[in-house]
Amino acid sequence: MCATCGCGTDGEHDHDHRHGHDHDHDHGHAHEHEHHDHHEHGAFHHEHRRTVETLDARVLARNDALAARNRSWFAGRDILALNLVSGPGAGKTTLLERTIGDVGEELALHVVEGDQATARDSERIRAAGAPVVQLNTGTGCHLDADMIGRALGQLQPPAGAVVMIENVGNLVCPALFDLGERAKVVILSVTEGDDKPLKYPHMFRVARLMLLNKIDLLPHVDFDVAAATDRARAVNPAIETLELSARTGQGLERWYGWLRQHAAAARARSATSPP
Repeated sequence: MCATCGCGTDGEHDHDHRHGHDHDHDHGHAHEHEHHDHHEHGAFHHEHRRTVETLDARVLARNDALAARNRSWFAGRDILALNLVSGPGAGKTTLLERTIGDVGEELALHVVEGDQATARDSERIRAAGAPVVQLNTGTGCHLDADMIGRALGQLQPPAGAVVMIENVGNLVCPALFDLGERAKVVILSVTEGDDKPLKYPHMFRVARLMLLNKIDLLPHVDFDVAAATDRARAVNPAIETLELSARTGQGLERWYGWLRQHAAAARARSATSPP
């Protein structure tokens, strides 16, 4: 289960923790019984929390091991893998569509789409011209390394490709789960608020690049670009930032340049590795 929200991963187990008592306390010992019940209830929740923490540690350790295997798989094929993360509606899919149309063939772009339900986004990606595998998480709020490993078996990206993993829209739990990617790219829309890096610091702390999307809407929203950038750097001094609009194309050449640079670096790392 997820360390933050309790969503299921390997399996769902929902528990109803209602502890009602329908009998009457006419025997004159109501206070003593309630005190005893409160003590047992507190002990139960303490033990339950310890169990959840143990499960979380095991899930994350297993995920990290599988992520390391994915990372080795990518490295052995000179593949640049990126984990695109954001809140819902920040424009990840629109950015991918535009990127596929402009440089998809050049970069041999392949996509893994993550959503709780439907294949709507994978249909958009396929129509844009890129090979894609859809992953539906059900009640889960993030992708994990095992899902990606299985998706790669279907996607089969060629050597030197770029694999874009569009994670479930969520600024909390995807930060915890390494998928084996080279970098997390966090997309922040100007419609969301410039305080998001401070409200969701872990996501911005683990991201290598922040894309400020929908800058064409800046005249119409209360969003301070400088403040958002400063706040992201306050939690992650090394984070890079680019401003763009996936809808109008403004700023996209800088994004494509970043992709070309890191795709070339992935190939160069392999070429200089010892046999």
